[in-house]
Amino acid sequence: MILQNLHIKEEPACKTIVIKDRFIFSVTGTKKSTGNENTGIVLYFENAIAFPGLINSHDHLDFNLFPQTGNKKYTNYVEWGKDIHLHNKNEIDSTLNIPQALRVQWGIYKNLLNGVTSVVNHGAYLPLTKPVIDVFQNCYSLHSVQLEKQWKLKLNRPLQKNWPIVIHTGEGTDSKASEEIDQLIKWNIRKRKIIGVHGVAMSEQQAINFEGLIWCPVTNIFLLNKTAPVNLLKKQTRIVFGTDSTLTASWNIWEQLRIAKKLSLLSQDELYNTVTTEPAILWKLKNQGALKEKAIANIVIARRKKGSFLDSFFDLEPADILMVMQNGIVKLFDESLSGELKKANPYYSAFDRIKINNDHKYVYGNLPGLMRNILEYKADADFPFLPA
Repeated sequence: MILQNLHIKEEPACKTIVIKDRFIFSVTGTKKSTGNENTGIVLYFENAIAFPGLINSHDHLDFNLFPQTGNKKYTNYVEWGKDIHLHNKNEIDSTLNIPQALRVQWGIYKNLLNGVTSVVNHGAYLPLTKPVIDVFQNCYSLHSVQLEKQWKLKLNRPLQKNWPIVIHTGEGTDSKASEEIDQLIKWNIRKRKIIGVHGVAMSEQQAINFEGLIWCPVTNIFLLNKTAPVNLLKKQTRIVFGTDSTLTASWNIWEQLRIAKKLSLLSQDELYNTVTTEPAILWKLKNQGALKEKAIANIVIARRKKGSFLDSFFDLEPADILMVMQNGIVKLFDESLSGELKKANPYYSAFDRIKINNDHKYVYGNLPGLMRNILEYKADADFPFLPA
């Protein structure tokens, strides 16, 4: 496949990306091509940007059919958990009535529709069969110091694989939140690689002990009215971005990135890197996070907006996405591309049409069928788009 006339970060002129098998074969200057037997389909874009498929470093895939749930601002996650189970029990129970497999599939599609091609799930291992995007599970998930039973043993358990430990930590504004981080550091006897989630109460000195920190500013602000001081923590550890689930944040990663941008704790370049190059390094996702030769062809193409590449990037909405390619295979495309894609390969008959705002997209797999199945268990389930 040849993708032509694309604006790419830090490139003054438009580029052509050639895909062979599941890899980027070349990124060169734009020139008209009709394709050949080795490259197949040729797509020429007008006024579009291309960037690596986003890497979402924190989601609970089975929690994305919840509405944002909270009744006040809290001092820590334990207080929030007790409060919502007391006051929002009916909504929680009705959502959990949906089989987990359906909720997980919905969470995966939520990420795809936002241009995410790799998502890190936090929780128990999910036995998935050919998910529509990459679900990263090569890590040990612990909930937190306060809520994970036998967390000290699990942290230091011998004979574990050399995977990082991922744990919510410092998710609060009170003294307990900071003390919790100290406990975690103290009891990491085997010096495991720990990746923290949230870190609202984390100090620079504490951050030294972490392989990375997953920043989820929308969840933090919604629950605590405060977020992690990533402008300081970035000096001591790697910062990556996580959306969290819809239980505490919007389904829309672009809305979340704009909120993060307005906080001015990271530069635009740094924030862009938290969903591209930085998580690729942190999670050891080889040949991901960049558009370059020999990289895996995880590519998003979207409408170009006003201003610079980054201005356009941060102004995007899911409706602006024209194509998502994962491992060299198109998984989502805009209706404007349907003629070329559908006539060139019968594989695209496996796509279903949906409507996001006023835009129609074709999505791989039976997404409308998934929605119908969910509605059988929860008739008032709320979806951010419609079958078309």
